[in-house]
Amino acid sequence: MAEEGKSGKAGADDGLIRFDHKFFGSFDDLYFRLTDTGEAVAVLKLATNEAILGFDGIKREFMLKPETHDSKMLDLVAEGLKFVRGLRPGEPLPKEVTTREASWDPTERHRRIARQRLTMQLVTWLTGNEHIFTSAEELAQVAEDPQVKKNIQLAFAEAAEALGLGRDRREEVVMYIETLAKELAYIECERDVFAEICKIDEKVQALRRIYSADRSMIETTDQVARLSQRALKVFRDFFEQVDAQTGEILAMLKNIDNQIEYIRSVRDEVHRRQLPWEDYIPIWKQLYTVRSDENTNRLRDLYQFLAPRFMQVNEWVLVTKRGFETGKKKPIGGVLRW
Repeated sequence: MAEEGKSGKAGADDGLIRFDHKFFGSFDDLYFRLTDTGEAVAVLKLATNEAILGFDGIKREFMLKPETHDSKMLDLVAEGLKFVRGLRPGEPLPKEVTTREASWDPTERHRRIARQRLTMQLVTWLTGNEHIFTSAEELAQVAEDPQVKKNIQLAFAEAAEALGLGRDRREEVVMYIETLAKELAYIECERDVFAEICKIDEKVQALRRIYSADRSMIETTDQVARLSQRALKVFRDFFEQVDAQTGEILAMLKNIDNQIEYIRSVRDEVHRRQLPWEDYIPIWKQLYTVRSDENTNRLRDLYQFLAPRFMQVNEWVLVTKRGFETGKKKPIGGVLRW
């Protein structure tokens, strides 16, 4: 087919998903999503059937060279699909791709926790007993302490002096804290999602014990339990890194632009990794830790989700050679990493 879409104008400035090639406007129900293996695809209906086309295949079929608008737009859509469940032509690209903001909003509760975390960090810096608060409950209790409240204004003034602003310019430090809290609120929201993922792991470990004498399930339950722990460690590492940054509160205030960029990078990476869990959290929230056919299927489904993301390379190579245990799915394209 003839190459189209060299202009690069459509959708380039307004942040909307627009294409030049007539293919993208020929199907009313066309949309984009990621497959289970993380490949960006276009999905369209043909009569009663659903066709799934990979982006690389689309580029080859319509001879879309890398410098063309449509090729670049497909790349932007693929990037955007890391942050939302699906996209359609005419919709805006996620803000993570266009402005580095987030395409979702934290709650006021998360903003308050982030503000308290930074403020308390400043107070502990003032007293010379810097402490990283990892529990929202502990943080709330300390923030309500009368002596701590007295120290807050003093902490702002001393921080202003330490930053070279002068004690009378403490309101500027307040603004810095508000700016950082706005960004950290997303991390606080992601902590809550992580807490739900931890609850899934608790049930997985309980089911592992229940099925410990079942030869037909013991391998699956052991693998799911091990992979689940690896998933938790990945998330914990991200949160510990952010906490370590906030522990250096003066350094954050001195390099606020760099800190915002760092927080956003962690925000996006954690959100990207948490997004697929949205299918599992409500299901496992309703699950009772008992032996049942339904729970057997839930464990196997979770294994198919976790295996390509958290298996070690050598383990995954063995799995790709024999297929998944259930025989329902088989990975495509060799070793996958997350």
